Amino acid sequence: MRVLVLGGTRFVGRLLVEEALARGHVVTTFNRGRTDTDVEGVEVVRGDRESPDDLARLVEGHDWDAVVDTSGYVPAVVGDATRALSGRAGSYLFFSTVSVYPGWPQEGVSEDSPVYDCAPDVGGTAEDEANWSAAQYGTHKAGCERAVTEGFDGRALVLRPGVILGPYENVGRLTWWLTRIAAGGTVLVPGDPGRPIQPIDIRDLIGFTLDRLEAETAGTFNVAAPIGHATFGGMLDACVEVTGSDAHLVWVDDGFLLDLGVRQWTEIPLWRTHPGTWRIATDRAQASGLACRPIGDTVHDTWAWLSAGQGPAAYGRQAHHGLAPDKERQLLALWAERTEQAERRP
Repeated sequence: MRVLVLGGTRFVGRLLVEEALARGHVVTTFNRGRTDTDVEGVEVVRGDRESPDDLARLVEGHDWDAVVDTSGYVPAVVGDATRALSGRAGSYLFFSTVSVYPGWPQEGVSEDSPVYDCAPDVGGTAEDEANWSAAQYGTHKAGCERAVTEGFDGRALVLRPGVILGPYENVGRLTWWLTRIAAGGTVLVPGDPGRPIQPIDIRDLIGFTLDRLEAETAGTFNVAAPIGHATFGGMLDACVEVTGSDAHLVWVDDGFLLDLGVRQWTEIPLWRTHPGTWRIATDRAQASGLACRPIGDTVHDTWAWLSAGQGPAAYGRQAHHGLAPDKERQLLALWAERTEQAERRP
């Protein structure tokens, strides 16, 4: 299969290119060459997807069985790509997000849940993406979906992943937890260790993606681990184990942290009290072959990657993730004081 990847140098795109080559597919990547190096073995076309001239040069004399869009954030820009490629490619796969659901994370979602209403021609630039609010991000992605399904009617595959973890992660979620726990000492951890979570390993996402491409599947799929697949405590215990750390995990009540204004999801990565956060229905994907490895395997392999000295590629959202050491110490001291006072009460 001949595959064009828009992007292809970081996290989802990079792992997809590597696996596609391993499966024997012929891969072309189209990017500006600014984020990272391309995977060895691909045909590289340099260009900016926001430039009509560069898109015209990309398609000249080329055709592909499938396009994989890992770098689409602005509806009008995605629409330009679909128009340029509609006669040059058999299908178009777009990586979207569960953030397209305005009800998430307050409530659980399925593929039939309402999505943001966004026109497919809304403009802008992807350079702003790292600073968008969750609603802005989700709204733009919903508009991108419309651009894809209109441009490749009946030949579009839209994937809506939840949280993606694993080697090459560049957002700073599991990587932050591993780094913090490896440093040892007393570690503030939020809420209930038994809280169910459902992040998906990047390799399971990529395997499902390529399987669906090879089967010429169309449609829309939520892609996350099954509901209840893992727990927050299980993930962090695995972090302690794989790092060999002497870290002592101190579980702090949700309400205490919320009262003190600690930011969910970013300041403490992967922590969210909203009831729908980890209730993403994935029955459709599971029926189509999605299989997910244990969270411990994801933690182990991510730590092995970090320990090899590679580390995440620079990405704007990294700066939003992680609890500052001084603040962590202050919170732990306040929690200890509160706990002592509670124990002294008759």
